[in-house]
Amino acid sequence: MDNYNFKKGLFFSILGSLLISLQPIISISRPSVIDPYIFGAVVALIEAIIFLPIFLIERKKIKRLNENNLPNSEKYDLLLNGWKKRENLRLFFIIGVAFSFIPILLYIGFDSAGAINSSLAMKTEIIFALILGNLIFFEKINKVQIAFCFLLFFGVLLSVSQGSFDVLELNIGVIILIFTVFLFTIIHALTKIGLEKNEIFSSQVVFFRNLFSGILLISTYFIFFPLENIKILFNPENLIFFLLMGVDYGFSLFLWYKALTYFQIGKITIIGSLTPIATAFFSTLFLGEAFTWYHLFGTLIIIFAIIMIMREKVEN
Repeated sequence: MDNYNFKKGLFFSILGSLLISLQPIISISRPSVIDPYIFGAVVALIEAIIFLPIFLIERKKIKRLNENNLPNSEKYDLLLNGWKKRENLRLFFIIGVAFSFIPILLYIGFDSAGAINSSLAMKTEIIFALILGNLIFFEKINKVQIAFCFLLFFGVLLSVSQGSFDVLELNIGVIILIFTVFLFTIIHALTKIGLEKNEIFSSQVVFFRNLFSGILLISTYFIFFPLENIKILFNPENLIFFLLMGVDYGFSLFLWYKALTYFQIGKITIIGSLTPIATAFFSTLFLGEAFTWYHLFGTLIIIFAIIMIMREKVEN
């Protein structure tokens, strides 16, 4: 890895994980008048504003490289203009529509499941990522990884069911979150296809994704909700929560990409596995949620399983 830097990679990974750990807490703490639909809309627009300068800076850098690097000018020209291809426009549309509804489902799940269970349920992403990586990109999965995927799911189920393992009695919010994790893992896999073709770049995807979804949700909001709800947008207390989630979500994404610049994805994933611990601390402090022995043992099992899965992935 040419840009490997342990200190920077560790710093960005830890800070990004801390921001992610706060997302369920911010969502649950918002005033009840802020429904998930409008919350998703405004947060997406705030994220688009955050990523606009990042996108423009990266585009300017690519444009400069295109002008000054003649041997690779075709590569950089493709990065600048590849988004215009029909398949990439279709990809942007799919990503924009999907991420219009994924945040809404996340906020509904957070509200129902609670912060600690939400953070634990989100760790199923690694299981779906391995499965889709195998199905779409033909990435190898060995028996050890499969075994630890089952152990990871066992840890999640132990925690969210409080040891009962009664799937039929699971909190509906946990089920919504696991389904949502499956959805956005599919979209991330599709995005990876576009990125690997070097026809689009990451900040471009994040900016247009949020701009599209924010506009789509705002423009359709009043079809389903009364016009008087426009007052929600101008209440100073509500604005604080819009900004908190938008800044948190936006900068956690930015820090994720920065961490990838200096660190291997396996190490970032392992550090990210610690988010339930941070969420448990903050949710106990701010929301008064109880962190039980089942949560503790489940979290330790999840962290151990993720470490073993990623170690096997690196060895493969």
